Amino acid sequence: MAKTTFDDIKRALWAGANTFRDNIDASNYKDYVLSMFFVKYLSDTFDENVKELEKEYSGIRLERQIANLPFSLKKEYTFDYLLENQFAPDLGTKISEALTGLESSNAILSGIFRGIDFNSESNLGKKEQKNPILRNLLNDFADLDLHPSNIEVNENQVPADIIGDAYEYMIGEFATMAGKKAGSFFTPQQVSEIMAQIVSPVEGDRVYDPTCGSGSLLIRAARKGGFDKVQMYGQEKNNSSISMARMNMFIHDIQDANIKWGDTLANPQHLDSDGNLMKFDCIVANMPFSLDKWASGFNPGGEVSVDEETDKSKKGKKKEFKMEPGLDRWHRFDIGVPPASKGDWAFLLHMIASMSGNGRVAAVAPHGVLFRGASEGKIRQAIVDKNLIDAVIGLPENLFYGTSIPACIIVFRKGRNNSDVLFIDASKQFKKDKAKNVLRDEDIAKIVDTYKAYRNGESAENDKYSHVATLNKIKENEYNLNIPRYVDTFEEEEIIDIDAVNAEITELKVQIAVVEAEMDKYLEELGLK
Repeated sequence: MAKTTFDDIKRALWAGANTFRDNIDASNYKDYVLSMFFVKYLSDTFDENVKELEKEYSGIRLERQIANLPFSLKKEYTFDYLLENQFAPDLGTKISEALTGLESSNAILSGIFRGIDFNSESNLGKKEQKNPILRNLLNDFADLDLHPSNIEVNENQVPADIIGDAYEYMIGEFATMAGKKAGSFFTPQQVSEIMAQIVSPVEGDRVYDPTCGSGSLLIRAARKGGFDKVQMYGQEKNNSSISMARMNMFIHDIQDANIKWGDTLANPQHLDSDGNLMKFDCIVANMPFSLDKWASGFNPGGEVSVDEETDKSKKGKKKEFKMEPGLDRWHRFDIGVPPASKGDWAFLLHMIASMSGNGRVAAVAPHGVLFRGASEGKIRQAIVDKNLIDAVIGLPENLFYGTSIPACIIVFRKGRNNSDVLFIDASKQFKKDKAKNVLRDEDIAKIVDTYKAYRNGESAENDKYSHVATLNKIKENEYNLNIPRYVDTFEEEEIIDIDAVNAEITELKVQIAVVEAEMDKYLEELGLK
């Protein structure tokens, strides 16, 4: 029997996507396709585990061994059971019950299908419309064999690598289809690779993503240190993304990742025994760009009505909530409160506050954080003076899902023994790929090699690409970190030789006169002149 390849898995996932393509939005149907794929993965994995145990055990001893497996499935929770019941009038209910049963009978899977309802009329329609879609989805995966022993692997790979990479591939494809709604759950793999190499986890490190989305960035970073050698933590506000992240971890055979649901700013979930922010060695993040109303979770009582008797000038108006440093029990905003309409520095300050003594952060951010003034300018000055900014890396435009604007990677680092900052302008280093720009392997290597040279005390100066700016230079620029202030990418235009141009024009005039004379001759012969 032929083994299942990476391409086989991709084809099945695409078939599932095509089943939904004309029915509901891609940002919604990804949940159904990936969840059914996950059920198929669980079913085939459990089936193989049981068959292996049956070779050595039977009766009560077999039941005990099955109970000790990482997870177990009753028959009615399996993919095969759902396939057998594909023509049941209550198919949506059966699938939803199977998901609920998987969660309730396995603590390790508790909440993993959060908010995913296969019986939803609002998303899938009434049963006359819904059942054929769900039946097609089941058949899209029916012939896909995900038994671990039947997965074709390359050297130094395990089945979890192949299945996990296919799962992440499809998340990326859904991000392409979902357009503007995709930025919240997926970071391009090339950008993830740069960030992972910059923070460079080692054995024993805690790796953290405070806005983890589907978990792909966190996985790529942790892989650098070894899944079995680092501890993984993440938090995400969107319940659909949380489900993707947890399934992503499970498929990659990462069963001890600590992924939490909630607002990272107002309600951080990763705290130590004293209730303080947990400290992390490596932090990576692709945060929501310029999040409006980022502090609403700190509001103790909503809008407060103005006393119309004591303030006649504001009669009928309401006092808007204003974020104050004292409302944050973790003191992240003591050096400054970001503007209400732009939460970029709120997330960055959270990451900085979460760094261990040897902590390093690589965070994607819009360029505005580098130069905007007012409260953001004061925050930026304080962070520079604390000697926490290690590098600023400008990336090409149209690289990210959900936005076409160019972004940058800001690198923060504790325990720096220098006070200068590396600036890299990689905005012109990319290739076109359909509707998006992508970083090539050589583009990634150039960024990483330049950064590593800087960290190793070697020359990181590269004409029109990178520059190491002194603290004095940054102060001269009034703490403005806009990359063009430090990396000159101006290309001088070639000097035009006016004499040569005039000579060429004269020659052209002579040639035109000859041609016109010839034309006059032919017209006269034809009697047309």
